[in-house]
Amino acid sequence: MTPARYVLLDLDGTLVDSQPGIFASCIATLRALGHEPGAALDIKRAIGPPLEEMLQALLGARGDDRIDQAVAAYRQHYGESGLLGSEPYPGIGVALQDMRQAGLRLYLATSKREVFARRILENLKLAAYFDGIYGSVPDGKLDHKPELLAHILSEQDVHASHGLMVGDRRHDIVGARAVNMRCLGVLWGYGSRDELEAAGASQLVERTSDLARLVLSMLNG
Repeated sequence: MTPARYVLLDLDGTLVDSQPGIFASCIATLRALGHEPGAALDIKRAIGPPLEEMLQALLGARGDDRIDQAVAAYRQHYGESGLLGSEPYPGIGVALQDMRQAGLRLYLATSKREVFARRILENLKLAAYFDGIYGSVPDGKLDHKPELLAHILSEQDVHASHGLMVGDRRHDIVGARAVNMRCLGVLWGYGSRDELEAAGASQLVERTSDLARLVLSMLNG
């Protein structure tokens, strides 16, 4: 019997452009902590790592180490409205549909809180494509991609050699390599080609229209 093949997919920068909502929540967080964000605030390169790392970079530039307070403020705003500021990249819905029709099992693997990720996918009518939605949890044990991917493999009782991780940042690639899984880097998200290549991506894909085909090629190779 041929083992089931599966794909783990990152969310921010891979399936959806979440920058507008994350930007709004970062602005709200800075103001909640008494900072004026300034017109030059650029968060694009900070999207992808666990939330604490993103906020640490944001606050560090302002000499502020109140990370716990910032996380609470961010999650309050993001849960109320920020998560609605996400849009799927053009062609992503078709790519997910093509992968499902090819018999692949799809699992979301994001550093975002699982409850937020689920609401985003449901709001964008993408949740039905997934066999499972996984993200960070309140106790913090799944905040980082290596632990998250290992948890998914264990929970689903699947072998790393039968799967593939798809993401846009080095954290996705490093997480996949930590569990001995192949990894496909996407170039329409927040990470650069140099970042993904340096992290050790197995292959790179430039267009969402090529995603399903390349995923199938790698899994069948």
